[in-house]
Amino acid sequence: MTTAPPGQRRRIGWTVAAVSLVLLPLPLAAPVGVLAALPAALAVGGALPRWPIGRVSLTGAAWAAVATSLLIDICYPGPHQLAGFWMPFEFVGLWLTVERVVRRLPGRAAVWLGSALGLAIAALPLRFTLRAPAVTWEASVAMCAVALLPAAATAGVGLYLRSLDDRRTRAVALARRLQRLEVARDLHDFVAHEVTGIVLEAQAGQLDEPTGADAEHTRALLARIEQAGLRALESMDRTVRTLRESAGEDDAAELPEPPTRVYGMADLPVLVERFAGSGRVRAELDLAPDLAGALPGPLDEAAYFVVLEALTNVRRHAPDTAGVTVAVGPARTRGIEVSVTDLGGASRPAPAERDGGGTGLAALGARLEALGGSLTAGPHQGGWRVVGLLPTTRQHRPARTPGHPTRRPAPEEPHDPAGPSRRLTRAPRYPG
Repeated sequence: MTTAPPGQRRRIGWTVAAVSLVLLPLPLAAPVGVLAALPAALAVGGALPRWPIGRVSLTGAAWAAVATSLLIDICYPGPHQLAGFWMPFEFVGLWLTVERVVRRLPGRAAVWLGSALGLAIAALPLRFTLRAPAVTWEASVAMCAVALLPAAATAGVGLYLRSLDDRRTRAVALARRLQRLEVARDLHDFVAHEVTGIVLEAQAGQLDEPTGADAEHTRALLARIEQAGLRALESMDRTVRTLRESAGEDDAAELPEPPTRVYGMADLPVLVERFAGSGRVRAELDLAPDLAGALPGPLDEAAYFVVLEALTNVRRHAPDTAGVTVAVGPARTRGIEVSVTDLGGASRPAPAERDGGGTGLAALGARLEALGGSLTAGPHQGGWRVVGLLPTTRQHRPARTPGHPTRRPAPEEPHDPAGPSRRLTRAPRYPG
């Protein structure tokens, strides 16, 4: 048996006290007064606590109050004075129940139960007027209409609070989606890039035949490193897919932008130099001198990630290409064009291909579209080409929702004394 939380126990205590106050005059009344006090006690007792209590829900308590009130209206045999004494308590309980029902119950249930409560409230004055002498029908109708005015007011309050609750629920759901997408982006942009670098180094080490007494041991060690890295990437792929599928790919454009620029076109020379120095692929950069740092932060960073993504795909899928050309300059129409073109070549298939991935280009394309640009990728003169088009001014900024998490800045790349380091992505070279 579960114990009610302290807040609910307090509400139950106040409810018991209120019902006891309603029933307090009952010993002084005639026995028939029980019929007048019972619906008042049910109405007050159903309006105050937090439902559900045990197996009893708000719907059950409200229907019990409505049915009891209408039944007493029809069958009450006592004097009108007793009905008039307990009638205000019943009114208050039913009015409060209307607010609770309109605010808490689902749409159709709220309509049906709210209508039944309105009927019980409108009929309640008749319990007094039909038994009181010298009360005309006009007065009875007027009292019924007046009784509905507070009910309409409490229903309006319930609708307003319901709208606030719905807005809060949507805000919480959006915040959770943004958090999932942020985790997915961080896994792809930072963690998986470094693991990909480990796998590529292990694969490159297996290309060079080790010599000496420990050759077999070295070869087995490199194979184990490669397999462990691929398993880690597969696990991250599943995590990224789960996060993005649960949040929705369309929500990727709603991610808040980082508060400061982390990377930009000014970092492209270092990126291309590291790419060329970490393997046997020749890489050239053609960057217009007046573009570095000239674009707004989000556009500048997007240009950097276009090059980063494309170079990683070259490293993974065309490691034997004759060369790579990175060009950043004015587009033929308007805006900035960022292109990465490899010359093609024999690609060594990976010993264990991954089924996951494929989210890097898709997420990058959605990111560029959110900024007013576009991303295309496809075969080009025997090789492969990735082209990103960016406007010179930011055309669209996704709305920032207060309280939503902002993306943390990327950690600085550690210096490797043994040689140039690199930051890698792991999106497939071919769209998918």
